[in-house]
Amino acid sequence: MHLARFPRKHFAHLPTPLESMENLSRALGGPNIWVKRDDCTGLAGGENKTRKLEFLMADAEQQGADTIITLGAVQSNHVRQTAAIAAKMGYHCHVLLENRTSSTDPDFLTNGNVLLDNIFGASLSYHPAGANLTAEVERLKADLESTGRKPYFIPGGGSNRIGALGYANAAFELVGQCNALGLTVDRIIHGTGSAGTQAGLVAGLTAIHSGIGVLGISVRADREAQEDNVYRLAAETADYIGSGAALTRQDVIANSDYVGEGYGLRCQC
Repeated sequence: MHLARFPRKHFAHLPTPLESMENLSRALGGPNIWVKRDDCTGLAGGENKTRKLEFLMADAEQQGADTIITLGAVQSNHVRQTAAIAAKMGYHCHVLLENRTSSTDPDFLTNGNVLLDNIFGASLSYHPAGANLTAEVERLKADLESTGRKPYFIPGGGSNRIGALGYANAAFELVGQCNALGLTVDRIIHGTGSAGTQAGLVAGLTAIHSGIGVLGISVRADREAQEDNVYRLAAETADYIGSGAALTRQDVIANSDYVGEGYGLRCQC
């Protein structure tokens, strides 16, 4: 599967290491566990959004954009990484932050990732939980266009078929590493929320008939809703890369047993 035909910027630290967790495997009494170190992707602290942004920012550049709009919860990692790459590439960046916890704690509202968003020069606006952010984005786009700006919208988590290319490509990268190590993988397990990471992995792995299953541990939605969201995006991504016939609904599996009370809320254990 050849993804070089899709525009892409190269700023992630790739390939990320694949490390054996020997002590953990021994402690659990049997499963051979390896970790794909996507905390090492670089930019502003790493993690999964960096891979998606390589394709998204290339698309923004190709469309002649000069301003990035994105959204996410207060303390969003996606927002932090988007603000960072916008600053690196010289784009204006506007961010809509949803306060899903309704917290008024200044540490929550201004420190951590939000502090970094500000350091990277992003313009931030705060919105209450459940706000119609789609309408807010459209208003912001219209305002920016009226001043001559050319905005490009990146959805929450970078999760559309363009962003998901980052994890279709990660699937190819991982399989190549496993082949080089002589390592047989039965299943990939990861956190799944806005659906882009799982959709990209499923689309990529099925495209090359890898035989590797993917289990997403949901961080927000119930199982049926999460699987539907992932399947919808995986199908769009598979069609986009020309491998739609290889994907089935049975390829998408999520576990929602560990979903907590809400984003950013401490578990009362």
